[in-house]
Amino acid sequence: MNPKTRLYGDELAAFEAELDALRLSVLEQVGDTDARHIRRVRGLVQGSAIAGRSLLMFGWGPVSWVAGVIALATAKIVENMEIGHNVMHGQYDWMNDPSLHSATYEWDIVCDGDHWRHSHNVEHHNHTNVIGKDHDFGYGMLRLSDQQRWSKATLLQPLWYALLAINFQWGVAVHDIKIGRFLKGRMPKAEFRERMRPFLRKAGRQLFKDYVLFPALAFWQWPRVLLGNLAANLIRNLWTNAIIFCGHFTEQVQTYTPREVVDETRGQWYLRQIQGSSNLEGGPWFHLLTGELSYQIEHHLFPDLPAPRYVQMAPQVRDICARYGVHYNSGGFWKQYGGVLARILRYSLPPRAKLAAA
Repeated sequence: MNPKTRLYGDELAAFEAELDALRLSVLEQVGDTDARHIRRVRGLVQGSAIAGRSLLMFGWGPVSWVAGVIALATAKIVENMEIGHNVMHGQYDWMNDPSLHSATYEWDIVCDGDHWRHSHNVEHHNHTNVIGKDHDFGYGMLRLSDQQRWSKATLLQPLWYALLAINFQWGVAVHDIKIGRFLKGRMPKAEFRERMRPFLRKAGRQLFKDYVLFPALAFWQWPRVLLGNLAANLIRNLWTNAIIFCGHFTEQVQTYTPREVVDETRGQWYLRQIQGSSNLEGGPWFHLLTGELSYQIEHHLFPDLPAPRYVQMAPQVRDICARYGVHYNSGGFWKQYGGVLARILRYSLPPRAKLAAA
C-alpha cells in the first residue's frame, strides 16, 4: 500500500487552489448538454424496463426470459447508478425539474431516499474513510482496516461479504436505521420505530411491485415474471456492490483516524478524498452502467457536479496529483475488484496472523 501523502503550507494551498479552479471552470460549462443527457438516460431506462417486463410477461421460452432479465436488470442498474445516485446528490437541481430534484427523487430500490441522503451525502461524503465516522466503511459488517477491532466472527467476513453482495439493496436500506446502536442499547425504542417506518413503507412498495403486482398482471405467466424479477434484482445487487466496493475498498485506499481530520482545511479534505478512493477504467457504456462511479475519485472531489463531466475532469485531476506526488489509484475492473477481495480476506485474519501472512 502506498503511504499517505502529506502536503503543507504553500504547496497545500496551491493544490487546493488548482482543484478549486478546475471545479469552477467545469461548473461554468454546466447547462443544456447535461440536461439533455439525464433526460436521454431516463428515456433509456424507461424503454429498457418496458422491453424487459414485456419479454418476461409475454415472451415464451428461455431465450426471451434471459433477454427480459438482462433488459430489466440494465434498467434497474442505470436508474439506480446514473439517475438515482447522481440526482439525489443535487447534480441536476439547477434544472428546476421536480422529477429530477435531489430533495424529492425516489429511486427503484428498497432504500428510502431520505435515509440514503443522510447516510451517504452527509455521513459518508463528509467523513470519507474516517474510521468511526464514515459508517459506509465496511457497512458495519466488515473489518477493512487495522483501526477496526477484530473478533472471532471476523473470520467469517468473506461469507458476510457474499451475503451483503447478494442482498446489497437491503444492506443499503437498513444502513441509516442504525440497528447496531439499537441492539447495543444506545437507541431508544421510540427512535428505532421512527427510523423503521420509512424503510418498511418503501420496502413494502418495492416488494409489492416486483413480486405481487407484475407477476399478477402476467396471469399464468406469473412464475416466469416472478423469477425474472428476482434474477434482475440479483444482477443489479451484485453489479452495484462490485462497483461501489471497487471505488472504496481496494488495497491502495487509505483510512484516517478522527484525530487526523481535526481542523481539516479544504485542501486536506481534497487530499483525503483522493487517497480514500479508486477509479475504474473502461469505455463509455461501462461508465454509464457504473453511473460514472468508475470515476470515484472525481465524484468524491466534486459530488455536486453532473457525473458525465468527470470524464473530462479525470485527466486534469490525474495531472494535478502527479505534479504534487499524490497517488492516483486507477485500474481495470478485475484488478481493482481483486484488490477488494484481497483486502476483505486479509483483514478477516487476526492481526498477528495477517502480519505473518504479509
